Amino acid sequence: MSALKEAEIAGPKHTHVAESLKNLAEVYCAQGNDAKAELLLLRALTIDEKTLGPNHPDVATDLNNLAEVYGAQLKDAKAEPLYKPSLAIKEKLLGPNHPEVAKLLNNPGGLYYRQGKYEKAEPFYKRSLAIKEKAFGPNCPNVAIALNNQAGLYSAQGKYADAELLYKRTLTIDEKTFGPYHPTVARDLNNMAEFYSEQGKYAESESLYKRALAIDEKTFGPDNPRVATDLNNIAELFSAQAKYTKAEPLFKRALEIGEKNWGPNHAMSAKPLNNLAKLYQSQNKFVDAEKLYKRSLALDEKALGPNHPDVAVILQNLASLYVLCGKYTLAEPLFKRSLAIKEKALGPNHPDLVSLDNYAVLLRKMGRNKEATILESKAKAIRATK
Repeated sequence: MSALKEAEIAGPKHTHVAESLKNLAEVYCAQGNDAKAELLLLRALTIDEKTLGPNHPDVATDLNNLAEVYGAQLKDAKAEPLYKPSLAIKEKLLGPNHPEVAKLLNNPGGLYYRQGKYEKAEPFYKRSLAIKEKAFGPNCPNVAIALNNQAGLYSAQGKYADAELLYKRTLTIDEKTFGPYHPTVARDLNNMAEFYSEQGKYAESESLYKRALAIDEKTFGPDNPRVATDLNNIAELFSAQAKYTKAEPLFKRALEIGEKNWGPNHAMSAKPLNNLAKLYQSQNKFVDAEKLYKRSLALDEKALGPNHPDVAVILQNLASLYVLCGKYTLAEPLFKRSLAIKEKALGPNHPDLVSLDNYAVLLRKMGRNKEATILESKAKAIRATK
């Protein structure tokens, strides 16, 4: 008999049932089945609110978890209003400076960060950091997590000097706590390497990426998915420098590791396929690139659904390939679909919408300059608000 059925013996609205529903929802989340998890969490919330009352700490946790599942499905309009009551319950029960409150503050901060609403995200991240520093001291790993979040936000805002200081402080704390060869340190190194790469500081970035790779290979073995991610990061760095002969074998090894772990038709293979396609596109191997883009697109559409932002990225890449090949009539519907997905999922003013410029290039090539100017103006306005 399943745990849920055993719990239901006590009655379909008993707290034991709610607990079993939440446990099963956690399993579905781990499997990437957020839609099923959502239904179970809604049912658990209803039971807990009725049985325990609307201000019980379990209800606060239920609201937060449901918000996170909504967020994972990009249902931000449903997620956002749940964070506030969840936080209010915890603050009332535990006080405004409790570490549990700090943990919850990160979630709405992350929601606004993902939406590109950096000014809204910042007070949540800052308050979370302040609470953790006061509760745990300045050199605790919990503080390092908050510092890393704040650093990512500063980087997105273009506050590179501030971001660099926080990334370095994060790394120092984790090295001191876990030692220099711990996977947590590898994560910090990857984050800092990406930060340097985005600024064109490729030498600094490469050194950090390679150190992270060495840690993960030693810790998890050469065929672990984390190693595949590290290899992909280094390959992307080489591609950005047009070092294609160095990048290609790394992309291929990352893809092989992914296929070995999950099979050739798993969504985790979509990203390395997309990256390898971009590499071939840069080398003017358009036929090879098209095949990989289409395969990557099929995997993501099946795994994530046709309206996910990751699908939009691949559509945009494939459209750009068609522009290079002069296949304008094939490119335009892909740009349109990519744009529609991003606007619906992320909002009309998200930083990712600067990709409007790519569509504008196509329109100018087709002699539709007035439409192109409109898109260019919109992209410029989005940049100005970053």
